[in-house]
Amino acid sequence: MNFFSIVAATSENTVVTEYEPAKRRSEAYQSEAELEKEFIQLLCEQGYEYLPIHSEQELIQNLRNKLEELNSYRFSDTEWKWFFSNCIASATDGIVEKTRRFQEDCIQVLRRDDGSTKNIKLLDKDHVHNNRLQVINQYAVSKDEGARHDNRYDVTVLVNGLPAVHIELKRRGVPIKEAFNQIDRYQRDSFWAGSGLFEYVQIFVISNGANTKYYSNSTRFNAIKDATAPKSKHGKTSNSFEFTSFWADANNRIIPDLVDFARTFFAKHTILNILTKYCIFTSESMLMVMRPYQITATERILNRIEIANNYKKYGSIEGGGYIWHTTGSGKTLTSFKTARLASQLPYIDKVLFVVDRKDLDYQTMKEYDRFEKGAANSNTSTTILKRQLEKPEAHIIITTIQKLATFIKKNPGHEVYQKHVVIIFDECHRSQFGDMHKAIVHNFKKYHLFGFTGTPIFAVNAGSSTDPRYFTTAQTFGDQLHTYTIVDAINDKNVLPFRVDYIKTMDAEPDMDDKQVWDIDREKAFMAPKRISLVTKYILDHFDQKTYRGDKSYEFNLLTNVAEVASAQRGAVDEIKQKQRVSGFNSIFCVASVPMAKLYYQEFKKQMAADPTKRLRIATIYSYGANEAETDGILDEENPEDTSNLDQSSRDFLDAAIQDYNEMFHTNYSTDGERFQNYYKDVSLRMKNKELDLLIVVNMFLTGFDATTLNTLWVDKNLKMHGLIQAFSRTNRILNSIKTFGNIVCFRNLQKRVDAAISLFGDKNAGGIVLLRKYADYYHGYMDEQGKYHQGYTDMIDDLTQKFPLTEPQIIGEQNQKDFIVLFGALLRMRNLLSSFDDFKGNELISERDLQDYLGRYQDLRDEWRNKKHDETKEDITDDVVFEVELIRQVEINIDYILMLVKKYHDTHCDDKEVLITIRKAIDASPELRSKKQLIETFIAGVNDVDDVMAEWNTYVSEQREKELAKIIQEEKLKEPETRKYLANAFRDGEIKTVGTDIDKLMPPVSRFGGGGRAQKKQGVIDKLKGFFDKFFGIGVN
Repeated sequence: MNFFSIVAATSENTVVTEYEPAKRRSEAYQSEAELEKEFIQLLCEQGYEYLPIHSEQELIQNLRNKLEELNSYRFSDTEWKWFFSNCIASATDGIVEKTRRFQEDCIQVLRRDDGSTKNIKLLDKDHVHNNRLQVINQYAVSKDEGARHDNRYDVTVLVNGLPAVHIELKRRGVPIKEAFNQIDRYQRDSFWAGSGLFEYVQIFVISNGANTKYYSNSTRFNAIKDATAPKSKHGKTSNSFEFTSFWADANNRIIPDLVDFARTFFAKHTILNILTKYCIFTSESMLMVMRPYQITATERILNRIEIANNYKKYGSIEGGGYIWHTTGSGKTLTSFKTARLASQLPYIDKVLFVVDRKDLDYQTMKEYDRFEKGAANSNTSTTILKRQLEKPEAHIIITTIQKLATFIKKNPGHEVYQKHVVIIFDECHRSQFGDMHKAIVHNFKKYHLFGFTGTPIFAVNAGSSTDPRYFTTAQTFGDQLHTYTIVDAINDKNVLPFRVDYIKTMDAEPDMDDKQVWDIDREKAFMAPKRISLVTKYILDHFDQKTYRGDKSYEFNLLTNVAEVASAQRGAVDEIKQKQRVSGFNSIFCVASVPMAKLYYQEFKKQMAADPTKRLRIATIYSYGANEAETDGILDEENPEDTSNLDQSSRDFLDAAIQDYNEMFHTNYSTDGERFQNYYKDVSLRMKNKELDLLIVVNMFLTGFDATTLNTLWVDKNLKMHGLIQAFSRTNRILNSIKTFGNIVCFRNLQKRVDAAISLFGDKNAGGIVLLRKYADYYHGYMDEQGKYHQGYTDMIDDLTQKFPLTEPQIIGEQNQKDFIVLFGALLRMRNLLSSFDDFKGNELISERDLQDYLGRYQDLRDEWRNKKHDETKEDITDDVVFEVELIRQVEINIDYILMLVKKYHDTHCDDKEVLITIRKAIDASPELRSKKQLIETFIAGVNDVDDVMAEWNTYVSEQREKELAKIIQEEKLKEPETRKYLANAFRDGEIKTVGTDIDKLMPPVSRFGGGGRAQKKQGVIDKLKGFFDKFFGIGVN
């Protein structure tokens, strides 16, 4: 169904509707220089001006010329000098300040020679084609300009003379990550040098010809922060290579080749629109670049509003439509940008963003505030909503479906009904569409109605509806304007695939597949005490394996004031977060009914009391006696504000469970009104904080709840269609390199339902993408649908032991070393994936000792290649390889383990030299302990027989630390109190701060006439203090 027959349409869409890749492909070898030349030629063919400049002086002169052209004004030399040093290249500005200027403050005030002022545009956001695009290449930065090393950049696009997009190219066949790493290095070494104009770069593009990706300067800036932070701070975050993006057409077909990328992403209107409209500089000073599917959806809605307005089709279904973007693909960001741009249309009076629950109202407002503080208005009551609807300045209003319904009921004939409004619904349940739709149609006169959904209602999953006119999403909203399915999201690595286990919990016929559940339609049988006990035991026995608790650890920003935030009025208390190392992930257990939730909660308490080693932090929450999933698969809504529909025994039970929770977290919640609402918020925050291990729910938290630390959903409930995909999608948010899939463990036979849902909301071939393959495929290798063979774990072990046997003392030759690093990295990734399968235990094919030996070699090579990187006489080759740092840490050896071995060694009166070998191998295999190797070995050699090795060790570390610190202070002539305070803060915060003025406070006074040696002196001090910190951090009593 399409309501408009468009005869001619503009080709100025930011994202090309459908792109046919260039047919011409050169078969000849192409060097990096040839690739660069071809790329620049493509830009020039599209109207970019090529500029043969290579130095900062020429760059600044060109910037002046372009700003004079843009503003039709000629600077005097004194005006330019003042404007450049105060409004463009202030010495105190860094990436954040320059990004803010580019994105938000692009009109700067010039102080003219005659004392008057004039607005100078750095960028014309209203008329994007007024901006001048130029391209430069091989721009050089030298040590003379303050850079750490001489650097030469590949290609840079200038917008009005400012470097705005930087492109780093590698020859075909070289991994694209090399280009990413090279940009990292430029940031460390030289982007900030001279006037720091390259800190204006908003977007980076990396390519090896065949693959091309883009990312924002925040990704690059935070990757640098990661690289210079202590080792424990690393990990996959939204600032690492994994979050670089492919460009695509509007059908989500990626455009990886550089030639095609240049013709689409770098089309003048596209790159200018991205830079001026589709970047978001958040209140957390992060730059986000919207993905192609988000931009397409936004523009399709804006185009529909524009066309419907021209045709006078507002106030009808023709004036709206819906966006099908899968759960987890960033719908809130898309809706924010849509609301923001729609509110700026001259004829639109209000934009209403309608969510279906209070907590989503709060979550959305928080997200909107993060995108732009104060851009939207939320409301805690219908009275406030009424005030906002009457207030001309309140352009964007976030509210709930219930409050909007109440407002319409109480205010017949209100003046807002005559206003031109855009109403956007987010994931509203169809059961409420009918009444709300009628109310809007009946009252509002000039409206455009749009819906965002991850799981649309089609005829096939519509079930029954009270009003046949609002049977499907299309009947409610109109045309489907854009689609981005779960298959697209997994292919783009925006969400993770699922791994589904079906666990048999009842006796089955002998010929039934062992992994199937004996599905029986009598709920009573499912609630039999024996079965409840069996399922509970399975979860407790397998919890650590499924969630990696006690096995995998990573850095995470934890909220430290949960109870205060949960109990406060919205936004009244600031969230205080702190980086901490946490172990594993957490889970939700969804069950069929409140009586079943009660049985499970009691059984968990009983089994954990009997075996304290299996103890988990569990909680439960429900607000009414939900029935089995509705026939159409839509999960019934539980009200997080009200428990009045519960029968007395269910309410008493919940009060007792909340009391357990209060004792666990020192809180004071109950099932009464506001205290229950605060309990709901507290549970939500502690799930996101990974403070709860397992939450038992009926329907709550299965839709709209996002927690990146959640990786497992246990299912004892008849989920299907919409509800099934929504519930599964709680587990597949991207977090880091350890979390590689969402774990689903079903205690019922839902296999046909899973296949049906994935087929409906993905496509008929979606199963192979959305679901992980079987254990045997990963273990033994498999051929995919395209006929490509994928190595299995056994192949990798064979390759490792045959090509790199431990009997050989070392790996000789750079290519062999590279091959080993790639192979062992792949092996670590495969072990990480296989470790969640029950079958893997006992089938590792390699002993712990041999694994540690290989890890030791891997670490040696990592150190060796890092040293090559710092050797300026050699070509930098370290970007060729990727070290799996986060995965190495998963087999981490801590100091307690080493001291336990030391005690064992001394218990044998130092005779058992095998223990010494084990200690040495353990240290070599550990990234954290290698820097402390000398310290540990000296301690082992000197320690006498003692009862308390740990106490002896702490004394030894304290003495060594004091001795070495005194030596650094004396040798570098540092100020002692300031140095001690600086290091005390570093040990407290877990990192050495090298930016800011703290480091300057401890430096010795340097003569003003002493030349330029202060920077080198400061760097030398930083290097020594870093070495000291690495050696003593995390050991002894810090």
